[in-house]
Amino acid sequence: MSQLKGGIREVRRSGGLGIPLTLIVIYYCFWVGAMWYLLARYPALKQYFPIGGIEFLAQSNVDGFEPIYSSVNETVRSPHGMVKLAIASAGAMVMTIPVSWAYFITSRARRIDQSFVQTIMILPVVVTGISMIVLNSLALAFSLAGIVAAVRFRFALKQPSDAMYIFVAIAIGLGSGIGALGVATVISFAFVVATLAIWRLEYGKTLSGRFLTMLTRRDAGEDEYE
Repeated sequence: MSQLKGGIREVRRSGGLGIPLTLIVIYYCFWVGAMWYLLARYPALKQYFPIGGIEFLAQSNVDGFEPIYSSVNETVRSPHGMVKLAIASAGAMVMTIPVSWAYFITSRARRIDQSFVQTIMILPVVVTGISMIVLNSLALAFSLAGIVAAVRFRFALKQPSDAMYIFVAIAIGLGSGIGALGVATVISFAFVVATLAIWRLEYGKTLSGRFLTMLTRRDAGEDEYE
């Protein structure tokens, strides 16, 4: 637990992961089980869920430079497109919540950056919508890239590790947007487990051990890292 010392909150560096990891696994199992139950009980709902996107992309023979509105008609403007977009956006946010938990647990910052956490939560929703719009349209994808380049959006990250959370949020949004929510779930789960494990083991803090010492050829006094 963190304690107040001289008016400054000190943050613990590591702790037990038994309870947090158990709760995270239960969280994933609940949502995966709920989706499986709904699809098994009501097969007609499959057309609304963002699943099967990888198989569709692999089997489709769509010209990448087709008119940009054709891909929009096939996704967002289809009869069930808006419902599918809403479910995909909700699924992306659900799979991002454990990522924010991993950030809370592993962050070494004295104060959690609320705006950064909110960015992690909202970014997959935005990417999901963008992915569904530009799906199968290379021309629209290039147009979007030009708009982003013109805006010249920049965000200063306080820690290098914060970039990982941005990338995984984008990956979750892309997976949900192309109809591969299962892939987004695997990415989210693998990232959270790997992040917590590396943080708990404090990997890279020291080079103690005969193998790492021989591998890196560092002296004994050079094995401490910040």
